[in-house]
Amino acid sequence: MKESTVLKEELKDQAWLAQVFQRDPAAVKQCIQRYADNPLFAGTEEWVMHDNPYRRPIRSHVLQYIDFTEPLAMGEALHYSALSAHRMLLNIYESDLVFFPEKDFESKKADFLLFYSNETKILGELVRPILEEHVFSFLDKEIEISGAWTVDSLRSYLDGLVKEHNKSEIASIKAILSSPKREQSAIALLIQFAMDFLSEASAIARNAVGKYGPMLSELFKVILDEYGYGVHQTKHSTLFEQTLESCGLQTQPHAYYQYYLTTSMALSNYFHYVSRDHSKFFRFVGALAYTEATFSHTCKQISQMLRQVFGAQVNTHYFDEHVHIDLHHGRMVFEKLVVPALARFGNSIIGDIARGIEEFRLLSEIAEKDFIEQLDWCNRGEEYKELAQPLQERILSGAVQCRKGTYVEPLGELSVTHTHDNDELCMVESGVMDFVTGHNFVMPLHPGEGTVLLHNRLHGAIITSKEDCVYHIYSIDDYKKCLS
Repeated sequence: MKESTVLKEELKDQAWLAQVFQRDPAAVKQCIQRYADNPLFAGTEEWVMHDNPYRRPIRSHVLQYIDFTEPLAMGEALHYSALSAHRMLLNIYESDLVFFPEKDFESKKADFLLFYSNETKILGELVRPILEEHVFSFLDKEIEISGAWTVDSLRSYLDGLVKEHNKSEIASIKAILSSPKREQSAIALLIQFAMDFLSEASAIARNAVGKYGPMLSELFKVILDEYGYGVHQTKHSTLFEQTLESCGLQTQPHAYYQYYLTTSMALSNYFHYVSRDHSKFFRFVGALAYTEATFSHTCKQISQMLRQVFGAQVNTHYFDEHVHIDLHHGRMVFEKLVVPALARFGNSIIGDIARGIEEFRLLSEIAEKDFIEQLDWCNRGEEYKELAQPLQERILSGAVQCRKGTYVEPLGELSVTHTHDNDELCMVESGVMDFVTGHNFVMPLHPGEGTVLLHNRLHGAIITSKEDCVYHIYSIDDYKKCLS
C-alpha cells in the first residue's frame, strides 16, 4: 500500500501542523476529516461486520459540522460529537493492537495494510489529543480530590466503595430481567462487553513495558491471569467467545461495532487514554484497583441473569471465572501496586490514584444509565411509533414550528447508527424502511408511519422497499413539549 504523497507534503508544511497543535478549529476539522475519509471508515450495507476487524464506519459526512476543539460538559457526554469522537478514538487506539480476520486474509489484505498504514496512524495521532480532550476533560471539572490522604485512608475509602457495590442490585441486570424482550436485552449487554472483552487486557498491557521494578512484575501477573497463563483455551477472551457462541452471536472483533453505545466505548477508551499516556500511570492504577475490586459482584449477577434468561444452553464460564479471580485481583492490585507505589513515590501521587478511582466510577455510572435508557427505548418502540402521527398533525396544523428535512433513498440504503442531540420526528411518505435501535430490535415503518427519534438514543435505518423511500425528519427539540 503506497503512502500518500499529499500527506507527506502537508506534514512538511509546519504552519499547517502548528495550526492543528494550536487547536485551530478549521485546521483540526480538516485533519479529522482526512482521517475519517479513510475508505475503511466509510458507510456500509450491513449491520454486522462479517470477519473484517478493519472496517469501522464513522459517518464522516457529518464531521464537518462538529467543532471537536470545544470540550464537552458532563451533561453533553452523550451528544453526537461524543459518539463520533469515541468511534475515532477506538480506532486510533486499536491501531496499536493486532487484529486478523478468521478466514480469507488475502481478500482483506488491502484493508489490513491500510488500517496499519503510516498515513492512518499519523493522522490518528494528530487528532487523538484533541478528541481525548473533547470527551474526557469534563472529568477534571466534575471530580475534585482534596484533603490529606494516606494509604490507610485510601484503603478505607476503596473498601467502602466495594462494600457498597457488593450490596447493590445492578440496575442494568434488573432492567434486562424486567424487559419484555429479555433475550434481545441480554444480548444487547453482551454486545457492549464484546467491544473490550474480545481483546481483554490489551489496554492494561500498555503498562507492562519499560522498567519500574517489582510493580511491573505484579501487574504482569494480572495480565497473565487474563491471558490464561499462555493457554489459549483458558484465556479470558476465549471464555467470552464461548459465552457469545452459546447465545448465537459472532465472536469476531467488532462484528457488532454499529451497536456500541457512546458510553461503552468511553469505558474502554478511558483505559487506553490513561495507559497510552504514561504520565497518567497513577490514574490507571486507581481505575484498575476499582474495577478489579468491584467486577466480581457484577459478574456474579450477570452470570445469574444469563442462566435465568437463556437457561442451561448458555456458557457462563467467563463470568463465573471472574467471580473469584477478581476478588484476588482487587486485593492484589491494591497491595502489590498501590501500596508499593505510595511507599516508593510518596503521597504526592495519591491524588492521581484517587482520581483514577473516581473517574472510572463516574464513567461507569454514566454508562449504566445510558444502557438502561437505550434498552427502555428499544423495548418501547411501538409506543414511540404511536406518537408519530399526533406529532405530525400538530406540526402540519402550525401548532408546532420546526425545521423539516426531506430525504429520498433507494433499496438497501443503510443509515449507519447515530444519535441526535435533540428529539426529532421521522415520518415515511412513501416506500418502507426498517428502523433499527439495536441488534434484532427492528421496527418496519410504512407510508404514513413514523417514530420519535429520542435524543441521545442510538439508531439507524435501512430501506427495504423496491421503490425509493421518501421520508421527512422534523427537528422538534422536545417531543413532550410538542404534545402538551
